[in-house]
Amino acid sequence: MAATPGDWQGYDIIGDVHGCANTLEKLLQKMGYEHVAGAYRHPRRQAVFLGDVVDRGPHIREALHLVKNMVDCGSAVCVLGNHEFNAICYTTPVPQDRDQGYVRAHNSRHNRLIAETLEQFACYPEEWRMFLQWFKTLPLFLEMPGFRVVHACWDQGLIDEYKARYGSSQLREELIVESMDPHSFAGRVFDRLTRGTGISLPRGTTITGRDGYVRESFRTKFWAHNPRTYRDVVFQPDPLPEDIADKPLSVWENEQLLRYGAQELPVFVGHYWLQGSPRPLRGNVACLDYSAVKFGRLVAYRFDGESKLSTDKFVWVYVDPEH
Repeated sequence: MAATPGDWQGYDIIGDVHGCANTLEKLLQKMGYEHVAGAYRHPRRQAVFLGDVVDRGPHIREALHLVKNMVDCGSAVCVLGNHEFNAICYTTPVPQDRDQGYVRAHNSRHNRLIAETLEQFACYPEEWRMFLQWFKTLPLFLEMPGFRVVHACWDQGLIDEYKARYGSSQLREELIVESMDPHSFAGRVFDRLTRGTGISLPRGTTITGRDGYVRESFRTKFWAHNPRTYRDVVFQPDPLPEDIADKPLSVWENEQLLRYGAQELPVFVGHYWLQGSPRPLRGNVACLDYSAVKFGRLVAYRFDGESKLSTDKFVWVYVDPEH
């Protein structure tokens, strides 16, 4: 018999699935989960998904059913990823007094990012509407026993303000349209928690990512200790141009960086497309996104209450072309 909520002996935090349903099943089975009464369950442990279940992969619909079934029966919880939030915004019309038809513009880049998901749900429109409604029920962050979970970045100030305003971590539907203004509270919350922090590149400098998108900024660490240069804070799969990597941080840029202290509770994120052997980023920070959908690894961390994260607690399954 499975443990009751609040009585779990451990937690298995799982990185970005991105439609790799078959690989997710292999990972769950490797960790001792069994498919019982319509959902994967473990008798003593609960799974924690870091979001980004949708987009890119070959079995998006199946992955969503698998994760939602686990959440519905209590054997898992899941936070909102930027790809789930993108799907909500892509399908949410804006008020008629706006020039733009949807909260997330239907431009070529956005169309391409969601195309695989929409194609796989083309014959299941009611299911897609159901999942969109489910996305709106997902929390933006979770404070679990002894650890924290957020898709991209733990910003304590924004999180405290969100809880003070709304009393919980659940997404508030009225904030979706407000998030179109990047300077609004909603815009700042969704961008920071689901996409992370960043610094603008020097004028005239760009990075072309592995996804082909040309960027004018780069993602940064929210836990860097005493950083001095761009190289000290960059955190993304696409490297900085060497001629600017050692550019000193300005006083203003340094002041804008978050400081996640070494004494804070362990925090787990996804989002960042890491490569190589999974390991903690710091004693209390771990990213579990290891580029599964790009034939990398689908990674989990088996948390058992430790205050210092350990490399030997990571477990993964390599993704093959069959996913």
